[in-house]
Amino acid sequence: MFSFGKSRRTLSLFWIFAALSGCAGGVLDPQGPIGAGNRTILLNSLAVMLVIVIPTLVALLLFAWMFRASNRNARYDPEFTYSGRIELIVWSIPTLTILFLGGLIYYGSYHLDPRKPIAPNQTPLDVQVVALDWKWLFLYPDQGVGTVNQLVIPAGVPVRFKLTSASVMNTFFVPQLGSMVYVMNGMQTEVNLQADREGDYFGLSAHFSGDGFSDMNFRVRAIPADAFASWASSLHGGGGVLNASAYRELARQSINVPPASFGHVQPGLFDAIVRQTLPPGPGPAETAAGEARPKAGTLPAAQQPQPKEGG
Repeated sequence: MFSFGKSRRTLSLFWIFAALSGCAGGVLDPQGPIGAGNRTILLNSLAVMLVIVIPTLVALLLFAWMFRASNRNARYDPEFTYSGRIELIVWSIPTLTILFLGGLIYYGSYHLDPRKPIAPNQTPLDVQVVALDWKWLFLYPDQGVGTVNQLVIPAGVPVRFKLTSASVMNTFFVPQLGSMVYVMNGMQTEVNLQADREGDYFGLSAHFSGDGFSDMNFRVRAIPADAFASWASSLHGGGGVLNASAYRELARQSINVPPASFGHVQPGLFDAIVRQTLPPGPGPAETAAGEARPKAGTLPAAQQPQPKEGG
């Protein structure tokens, strides 16, 4: 029997596999320095693996041909027990593989450390990210504004993300910018990313978190630096106010929420979420207990943020 829940999970898996594919918009089409580094590691790892796989397949076919039953010239040695040359080959190949992969891991761990600044001499843009059920909240502490399911950043400028979850474990992932990062309630993590060029990029949650998981994605808009300043200023003239009371309403479960914005955000709101001064969200167990499913396409807040197309 057809299951709507299963179809949504299938759709979410499709988006994840599409993000990992070589098509435009995936990890093999990077648009920033971290994404480019991730692609290098993937391709180098593939090359190391092919150095093993291709000779193994060739040797398999060669041995099958050389020692076929009809080959009367094949050497038959039932007393064979040990060969130093064979042992050297058998152990040297995996040893070299481990050394090569270890070098790639060191490169990734050091050069692509999520907390490592991309450009130490350049001031990054600070963005605070909160994973909700089932939407993304982005706060701009220096600008005093916030958005839902829409991330606007200046192109060519490093962005320092501080991330947490207001509910269950989740992941923040923009395939073309790189470095998928897990977020947990009551904990803060960091990642530094950058979009080298202007454009729209797809962001998503890559960790199943309940009924609204398949629609928990967002659009990243990389715009010129001066346009970003104008966009942030324009939000002050519209949008709602995100304070503790409005946040509690926003944290309620909702599915397929359209992009929206807040013109004023209460200072220290993100820290209050991390410290759990503001209580965590209910989590997906609420609907599993027989509660009514959240409405799609709406925010259940008394003070709803106003959609902003700005740019």
